[in-house]
Amino acid sequence: MEPIQPRIRPFDKLDADAVVGLSLRAWAPAYASLERVLGSEIFRRQHPDWREDQRRAVEDVLAVKKGNVWVAEAGAGTVVGFVAVELHHPERDMGEISILGVDPDQQGVGIGTALTEFALERLKDAGMRVAMVETGGDPGHAAARRTYEKAGYVHLPIARYFKNL
Repeated sequence: MEPIQPRIRPFDKLDADAVVGLSLRAWAPAYASLERVLGSEIFRRQHPDWREDQRRAVEDVLAVKKGNVWVAEAGAGTVVGFVAVELHHPERDMGEISILGVDPDQQGVGIGTALTEFALERLKDAGMRVAMVETGGDPGHAAARRTYEKAGYVHLPIARYFKNL
């Protein structure tokens, strides 16, 4: 697909349904990957209703991070992505991209990159000198890892283990 330059603007409460909807579509492959990696039993214990968990998590971010959430529009004003940042550790001059999502139909054309670069500029503007982002190490999060590595993030491997009891 040809790269596009989305219009990025502040989140408006009228965007909420579009943002939640695209996040559910965007995270479906990631949750499917997690289930394959963890196994169905552990996955279902951790995520009995991943869609409801994801909806609630996105709605919480939209409600709490007022002024720190932006949406990407493409075409005729269609919301195709979003990003939220927080000044996670101001005492260490560290901010975080707390959530980023791109509509699956628009992935691979530079929207995630544009949102990442935009968010990094907002963190710089807020006086942050270090940016952090977290994502999964499973195959379902490979595109997210590529986006962050392309933006210059350094990957710090972290091991997290799960076991049925």
